[in-house]
Amino acid sequence: MKFLPASEDHRKQHYFELKDCPFFLGLVKYMNSGPVVAMVWEGLNVVKTGRVMMGETNPAESKPGAISGDFCIQVGRNIVPGSDSAESAEKEIGLWFKPEELIDYKSCAHNWVYE
Repeated sequence: MKFLPASEDHRKQHYFELKDCPFFLGLVKYMNSGPVVAMVWEGLNVVKTGRVMMGETNPAESKPGAISGDFCIQVGRNIVPGSDSAESAEKEIGLWFKPEELIDYKSCAHNWVYE
């Protein structure tokens, strides 16, 4: 995890696949309203589990306790974007982290959590 500002070019690169959408420039501008907290999560079904924790893109469709449902009101002001697949996660991790910033370790609780 790291806390950092992101340049406009960096933000545009993060949302590159949305570049042709009418909301693209507004999204890039909104992302600059504060620093970014970039994180890498790992674990069994981590993308699916992370998406449940973050909630729906439309906060009104999120379940109680989901980050976007509890802290967002409008789609255009979602505070918690996240990868939607392992492939996009790999791309986004490479965009936000240098290889030497990623630490490989095994938690002491690993064998109590995983078979």
